[in-house]
Amino acid sequence: MGRRRPRRGKKRQGQIAADARTTPPTPPMLRGPVVSAVPDPAPPAPRGDARPDPADLYAALDLGTNSCRMLIAQPKGNQLHVVDSFSKSVQLGYGLEAFGRLSRQSMARTVSALKICKSKLQRHDVKRMRLVATEACRRATNAPEFISVVERETGLELEIIKPEEEARLAVVACAPLVSTRTDQLLVVDIGGGSTELVWIDLSRVPRLDRPRAIMRLHQGFDTADTVFPKAKVVDWISIPLGVATLKDIYRDVTDDGARFALMSWYFEEQLAEFSPYVDAADQAREGFQIIGTSGTVTTVAASHLGLRRYDRNKVDGLRMTSDQIDAVVRDYLVLGPNGRRRDPRIGRDRQSLIMSGAAILQALLRAWPTDRLSVADRGLREGLLYAQMSSDGVLEDGPF
Repeated sequence: MGRRRPRRGKKRQGQIAADARTTPPTPPMLRGPVVSAVPDPAPPAPRGDARPDPADLYAALDLGTNSCRMLIAQPKGNQLHVVDSFSKSVQLGYGLEAFGRLSRQSMARTVSALKICKSKLQRHDVKRMRLVATEACRRATNAPEFISVVERETGLELEIIKPEEEARLAVVACAPLVSTRTDQLLVVDIGGGSTELVWIDLSRVPRLDRPRAIMRLHQGFDTADTVFPKAKVVDWISIPLGVATLKDIYRDVTDDGARFALMSWYFEEQLAEFSPYVDAADQAREGFQIIGTSGTVTTVAASHLGLRRYDRNKVDGLRMTSDQIDAVVRDYLVLGPNGRRRDPRIGRDRQSLIMSGAAILQALLRAWPTDRLSVADRGLREGLLYAQMSSDGVLEDGPF
């Protein structure tokens, strides 16, 4: 790609105040491309019979900065059949920005949630599983202590995964939503403590094989050129700002609109290290698709549809335009904190996080306006399940 000086965010309302105040330093971001096609070391072999049975149950647990979520599923043809699930806000990363450690209260809340997960795993006699922790545990200085406490109290062995693997698994989970008309794909995973962006060039892959080409990335981000058609990862980046960490940085800004503008500006500044951002203004809309996977994106979609109760079947796979998303965000700002708290699509638990997530989403859409943002109610858990089942050969010709 041609290079030019990265665009800097324009001065926005409240920026002068932000320049004058001291914000906690953002940890260094990790980025690609990866020069080697060798994937991360394989996870430990699953307990029990090493030979997979298509009737086996699989589990995937994602312990993030804000939530603890688990899926138990069975392969069904080329899809997943969910048998049981669990999701709870544990706020493991509460106070992490200020102190660099997991608090005792946060660890206690999380251990309580993990005990419920353990009982579900035992009830269903799950033998094949991956239980992973992400950004909060990557950054906390007392993460090893926390991992030991979890194993002692619950018997569960948590695995702290690298940002590249987290990004890769989010991409794999979204494979079924990739259009056969997509030449350039941007997958965005907005988490509690970090945001992963992966840009993939599909232009050399036969159209009907493009979703399957995404699925094959579970083996690793291979960026080397080859004569064979495949999905090529142009660049990837893990920005250590998510809905919880970005909110914490600007928690002392009292004006709702000013806080939103500051968060969006600050996130856009972090995009300068992502090589496709340099040429964002030249990116054609034709053949370009963004897939967004996060609670922020699904909540915005539910608001756009006017749902009184969340319905995954109506949200997952929905396509939205930049203008539609902007309209929802404007409505959120008009509602204010109290109005958002009373909105059934947002709720009390997410009210304080939805605006930091919306700030990230708007920053991305300023850089890459699109009429094809696909909403993905799927993420790391589904990616973990697809990767396990694909490696075991129990899915029929990929997840489609």
